[in-house]
Amino acid sequence: MSARKEHGKTKSKSGPGSALGYRPCVGIMLLNDAGKVFVARRIDTTVEAWQMPQGGIDPGENPRGAALRELAEEIGTDKAEILAETEDWLRYDLPPELLGKVWQGRYRGQDQKWLVMRFLGCDADIDLDTEHPEFAAWKWIEVAALPKVIVPFKRDIYRTLAERYAGLAAKLRARS
Repeated sequence: MSARKEHGKTKSKSGPGSALGYRPCVGIMLLNDAGKVFVARRIDTTVEAWQMPQGGIDPGENPRGAALRELAEEIGTDKAEILAETEDWLRYDLPPELLGKVWQGRYRGQDQKWLVMRFLGCDADIDLDTEHPEFAAWKWIEVAALPKVIVPFKRDIYRTLAERYAGLAAKLRARS
């Protein structure tokens, strides 16, 4: 993973899949008023791994619009306000065993713009039974636990986000 100042400009190391590009994507760090972060377990995996909502940026879409759309598509609600956005794009490469198997084999990984949001709804507003369900279960966890729950190839990004936004989560917790 490498943090970059400008989306799509930096090349990663050579190796399997090096001719492939990176999928532009948003990630959402959704915080509740207790300063905990939303994570969900994917339907299509047997691995005990949890992730924050994320998804591709459609042509002509900006990251903020994509993030709110992805929230609604993945967890059934867009009851959230944007608190922060990463200035840089965070990148990860897929492990070799996943290259050519996800995203129709078109990408070697993702360039991600992350948005931190405050959840404005109640837990009952979260509904994983969406039109195209992606998650089987969800929970709120401490921000510091993020790197422990994600798949290894995304761990550096989650560690970066936990470090950058732990203070913002603490401010929400202090207000409640």
